[in-house]
Amino acid sequence: MPFVLFAGGLPFANRVEPALGGVPFLFLWFIGATLLTPLAVWLTWRGDHR
Repeated sequence: MPFVLFAGGLPFANRVEPALGGVPFLFLWFIGATLLTPLAVWLTWRGDHR
């Protein structure tokens, strides 16, 4: 899932507008993907651990 968020989303998120607080959308996309990665890994570990 993290690879899909980073590499797969690039064609869709590679734009400057919309910008939130002057931060380009692509940068916000990378921040969101980085924050979601530990959650995805934890959910995968939890599901596999049972």
